[in-house]
Amino acid sequence: LQNAELGKRAPRWIRDNEVTMCMKCKEPFNALTRRRHHCRACGHVVCWKCSDYKAHLEYDGNKLNKVCKDCYHVITGCTDSEEKKKKGILEIESAEVSGNSVICSFLQYMEKSKPWQKAWCVIPKQEALVLYMYGAPQDVKALATIPLLGYAVDDTPRSADLPHSFKLTQSKSVHSFAADNEELKQKWLKVIHLAVKGETSECQNELQVNL
Repeated sequence: LQNAELGKRAPRWIRDNEVTMCMKCKEPFNALTRRRHHCRACGHVVCWKCSDYKAHLEYDGNKLNKVCKDCYHVITGCTDSEEKKKKGILEIESAEVSGNSVICSFLQYMEKSKPWQKAWCVIPKQEALVLYMYGAPQDVKALATIPLLGYAVDDTPRSADLPHSFKLTQSKSVHSFAADNEELKQKWLKVIHLAVKGETSECQNELQVNL
């Protein structure tokens, strides 16, 4: 669509399987970068960060819709300098949260039917109800976060290959994890069982595990 038509006509949606990376910032999509999102104005497939904008779209009865940064600027006329510069939730450095965490270690992670991959997982003390996932302990940006409140915990192993696995489920959202040993799995479950109920424990200070 031409700039003048943005928001006035429904766009043609680019299909998810036609792209492997965000069409705005070119970050590759992978199991940890969360879902692909569509800009409701231009139809492009973008990552969560590039779709974190909302604008009133004429073709949808002027309702607020998720749009990409470029369309947001065109439709609203706002420029970057007018936007509030805020540190995104994922922009917290791993070393910063790992050094002050309830628990942190490597875990195997799987989302839906994608392959297992290793992730550095951290539950920070200042946000004891959120699980941060990093590619490595020194990464400056988290790949994903899971707000644990309300998740159901299933600690039955999925397969003989990964005997120390557990699952977090909430409606259609399923996250599978596997620890290297049973002791580590139980430490994670102890913290997670509290977090899903919205509780943090005083004993979490002694629970701190840094592996």
